[in-house]
Amino acid sequence: MNEQRELQLQAWCEAITGYRQQRLQSVSGDASFRRYFRTSDGHRSLIAVDAPPPQESLQPFMAIAQAYAEAGVHVPQVIAADENNGFMLLTDLGSTLLLSELTEQSMEQWYQPALADLPALMRVTSTTQGPLPAYDEALLRRELHLFHEWLVSKYLKLSFSEQEQQMWNRVCDTLVNNALAQPQVGVHRDFHARNIMVLADNQLAYIDFQDAVVGPVTYDAVSLLRDCYVRWPNEQVEQLAVDFLQTLKQQQLVANSVTEEQWLRWFDLMGMQRHTKAAGIFARLFLRDGKSGYLQDIPCTLGYLYDVAGRYPEFEDYRDWLAQRIQPALQELM
Repeated sequence: MNEQRELQLQAWCEAITGYRQQRLQSVSGDASFRRYFRTSDGHRSLIAVDAPPPQESLQPFMAIAQAYAEAGVHVPQVIAADENNGFMLLTDLGSTLLLSELTEQSMEQWYQPALADLPALMRVTSTTQGPLPAYDEALLRRELHLFHEWLVSKYLKLSFSEQEQQMWNRVCDTLVNNALAQPQVGVHRDFHARNIMVLADNQLAYIDFQDAVVGPVTYDAVSLLRDCYVRWPNEQVEQLAVDFLQTLKQQQLVANSVTEEQWLRWFDLMGMQRHTKAAGIFARLFLRDGKSGYLQDIPCTLGYLYDVAGRYPEFEDYRDWLAQRIQPALQELM
């Protein structure tokens, strides 16, 4: 089926560009059903996207790309699209992911411009299609449940005792309330170093934003600074997070009354929600979609959960549970 779609996509690219295509070069897939290929119009390299319906829709990507571009955020330009077939042709931002450029010495100089681009993105709360979806309580709880369903139950094959269930419910309530208590802004939702491209002039551009929502003000910052795929010293992370709070106050996206302590709690607990979701998704990608590479990313997400929980006495029993039940069960399978 994939091969047939590839040939259809190739024929469509030829029809759009008027240029006889060589076989499309696979660039990457991602954690969804979308696939990306490099092609050409005879003058420049382009990216062909295969987003098979009904699993994927091109509409959110196209509408958000337009809104981000109008807000001055550097994103791929949509050259052509066939929504019925799920085909799209984009400008090519190259192949240099920010992740490949990062070192402990350089991470601050790369992250500062990425964080500086976030306020413009945060102001995008609607597109030509209407308001972005809300990152509401139902979605937050659905995401947290992925950890319980896919990592704990299906992958680790553990069941909750009544006491563990009560603890888990309390943790979920705390994380959800933390997210909803924050100022709500435009959220990219996958703002991390694998979705940031470094262009020839060292400028940054952003991809994979089709799931954007209106949600918590710390979400994208913690996605970047506590990346599921790479980890930095906490002192550097917290300093960048606190500096970013000052930026948001200057831009009037956060009230001047928000203290550093309040901000870091928002940031820490938002990271816990994201890492909980991610660990569940990584297990699902393996069990449901056969993508075993994501299993190696689970220990990093659990490590964040364990460490951040240690900063707040209310998570003490949860932290003990991670150490005594979850991490040993994971070790047996790795």
